[in-house]
Amino acid sequence: MRPKEILCQWIDAFNNADTETIADLYDDNATNHQVANDPVVGKSEIKNMFEQEFSQAKMVCIVENIFEDGQWAIMEWRDPLGLRGCGFFQIVNDKIIFQRGYWDKLSFLKQNNLPLE
Repeated sequence: MRPKEILCQWIDAFNNADTETIADLYDDNATNHQVANDPVVGKSEIKNMFEQEFSQAKMVCIVENIFEDGQWAIMEWRDPLGLRGCGFFQIVNDKIIFQRGYWDKLSFLKQNNLPLE
């Protein structure tokens, strides 16, 4: 599959808070680094991260643009509350091996009435 197709599967799973499907899209040794947080390494730890995040806030990814370049799928997104960000997904053998995301953590915490860290 093309990286863009894997990313579209990830978006569908994310919007359904389907942590099983999300985890299955990652390589066992993948890294997810949301730059506002410390990197998370390993499929099971990434799944745990998403379970925790989905339990704290309703998150929805509305795609504005998807780009593909070699092993990379790149997405610009927004959410219903107006938060915007982008994500970079390196995909090898149909698995996400590296993900990096950029978004405003302070705005997210305030919008979802979560404690400011």
